[in-house]
Amino acid sequence: MASFDSSRKGAPSAPAIADDAWRLAPAVVPRTGGSLRQQVAAWLERHPALPYPGGGNTLDRWRLLAEIAGQDVCLAKWLEAHYDAQAILAELGEPGPAPGQTWGVWAAEPPTDTLTLTRAPGQREGRLHGTKSWCSGAGSLSHTLVTAREGEDRVLVAVALDESVQVDASGWQAVGMSRIDTAQVTFNSTPGRIVGAPGQYVARPGFWHGGAGIAACWYGAAEALADYLREHCRKPHPDPHAQAHLGAVDAALCGARAALRACAAWIDRQPGADASFEVRRVRAQVEQSVEQVIHHVGRALGATPFCRSSHFARLSADLPVFLRQSHAERDLATLGQQLAQVPAGAWQL
Repeated sequence: MASFDSSRKGAPSAPAIADDAWRLAPAVVPRTGGSLRQQVAAWLERHPALPYPGGGNTLDRWRLLAEIAGQDVCLAKWLEAHYDAQAILAELGEPGPAPGQTWGVWAAEPPTDTLTLTRAPGQREGRLHGTKSWCSGAGSLSHTLVTAREGEDRVLVAVALDESVQVDASGWQAVGMSRIDTAQVTFNSTPGRIVGAPGQYVARPGFWHGGAGIAACWYGAAEALADYLREHCRKPHPDPHAQAHLGAVDAALCGARAALRACAAWIDRQPGADASFEVRRVRAQVEQSVEQVIHHVGRALGATPFCRSSHFARLSADLPVFLRQSHAERDLATLGQQLAQVPAGAWQL
């Protein structure tokens, strides 16, 4: 079994990360070359950490996630999960990933999941039994944070993945996001260590900060699609219909960009506050904007880039699947419930 890195007594401070490890040169993510796993490893070797959300550089974190997603949505999905695990461990006072490790966060809990943790009273180490669905990167990660049930409690468990887990990817028939290696995982008395207190994974402020980071990835992929339309409209004698579509795309992206910037600033001003309303709102704004971009870019450019540009075609296939990490009307209904409690005048300019 791979060991946890107990030598690291704490995660890097936010200033240290902001001053060094996360800084990017333009276009550092290759669009082709090497397997996804190799690209993840190469990226993490060069950029082992990003600024933590709520540490004063939240927008920088989201900009980098957006840039990665604009190059490759599957790569962004994998790296976002690793960086999210890193932030979760730091927030809960746990050692972070060691060099060479790749982490995921497996927190979906459909009714079919049966994953439970058993441990002796007073012990933080225990054993995992049962199955977990929607495990992205299951065949390639070295470690993961996984939610499980311990009696009536929901707990977060750090696991080093080894031969005590069985990966079944036969149900993953996706065309979009096909390279993300998502599977159902069976745990057979797999050793794990509880992280934080029961229920703390969802209750902590960073739970919502991470949800907004996903929206930044959506935005980055949509921005990349939009750039194809902008380049098309730079050609001599542009199609006025394409120009109209570009105007609609600009309106959508500018609204989403402003929402993400405002949300990042809000989080940095009050990192310990409940961000559920702000994040649900920004995710809804970005989701609607991204859907508009997909619609207008496709209608403006026709079939050509879908058939002749591997980057465009891959983005167009992956992004709609990734976007469905939103819960659509369920999320909007919860947002509406929260908004109904806001005093009148909240929309005034």
